[in-house]
Amino acid sequence: MKKRILPALLLAVCALLWCTIPAFADEITAYPQPLFPLIDEADLLSDSEEAQLSALLDGVRERTELDVVVVTVNSTGMYSPMEYADDFFDYSGFGYGDGRDGVLLLIAMESRDWWISTSGYGIRAFTDAGIEYIGEQILPDLSGGWYADAFTTFAQLCEEFVVRARAGDPYDVHNLPKEPLNPGSVALISLVVGLICALIYTGKLKGDLKSVRRQVAARDYVRKGSLQMRRTQDLYLYRSVRRVARQTSSSGGSSTHTSSSGRSHGGGGGRF
Repeated sequence: MKKRILPALLLAVCALLWCTIPAFADEITAYPQPLFPLIDEADLLSDSEEAQLSALLDGVRERTELDVVVVTVNSTGMYSPMEYADDFFDYSGFGYGDGRDGVLLLIAMESRDWWISTSGYGIRAFTDAGIEYIGEQILPDLSGGWYADAFTTFAQLCEEFVVRARAGDPYDVHNLPKEPLNPGSVALISLVVGLICALIYTGKLKGDLKSVRRQVAARDYVRKGSLQMRRTQDLYLYRSVRRVARQTSSSGGSSTHTSSSGRSHGGGGGRF
């Protein structure tokens, strides 16, 4: 009898433990330690691309002391991209140190969504304006299907943003990185500058050929002493006023929300 009761009790305990697992566990996989910074469930990368990107993400983590994670999935199911990204970060055990510092990029292929979730120090390092900027940088590669390039850019920008934040001045609305000029823009600027210089030079040559020049004022055409004004008067005709609304700058910073685990997250995203 005792031999039969013991297995039954163990089975009941296991059933109770199973019921305590969050519902989100049905949608994500809880990866064991050590955590992988790249989870490509949508199979967007080749094996060599996965290896290179994983090494890059590991290096960024070591240098910044902040988890930088890339996750691709086919669908987020019943969850929004924000909910899925936040819960994936929390329930998979990501986050560096006691503050659970980190940033996660989620790519959902079915809905074509991207979402960046921040946690701990990541909330300070990646402001709302900063997240929008990063999204703009990776969007062309995401839309074009160059996922390895997009994720590499994301990792490199993450390191740059964290280094800037550690220095005491996080990237925000007032000091976002300057985008490098593309070759087309450089060529166009060079053409315009060259044209202006040519016009100035030819204009100077043309001016040197003239012995008589047009005068600015009417008095320059009157013989000195031949005209005397008996009465002069200034008449006020009208006034033109142009009013321009003063622009108010955004205060910047990071907006936050609470995930299902009760932890605070920042973030932002869009579609590609």
